[in-house]
Amino acid sequence: MSMEENASFAQLFQDAFSSIREIIRSEVRLAKTETKEEIGKAGKAGAVLGGGAVLALYAVGLALLAGVSALALVLPQWLAFLVMAALAGLTATLLIATGRHQIQRVRVKPERTITTVKENLEWAKHQSE
Repeated sequence: MSMEENASFAQLFQDAFSSIREIIRSEVRLAKTETKEEIGKAGKAGAVLGGGAVLALYAVGLALLAGVSALALVLPQWLAFLVMAALAGLTATLLIATGRHQIQRVRVKPERTITTVKENLEWAKHQSE
């Protein structure tokens, strides 16, 4: 092997190492961006869930007061309270289920980054052959 071949091999090795290092940096940046996007989605879903919970509390309170008053005219007072409690529980259950569904759609794992890292590793493996 001549000095020129050694120099070109060293340069190729250095270029490959530099490229791999830049690819890794790019993947880290992509993972950060992807994670921030998903955290934003989780924050929005949490806000919807929290807003629904607050409104559910107010609605339950008002519905109980109005409903109990109305039902107490035709039913015993204890039964009027029971009916209103059941309606409030159903409403709260629907709001919580909706918010939970939105939270479950949030993906914390950076799927695109994982895919591109696998592709880059496969590419690097083929380059070294």
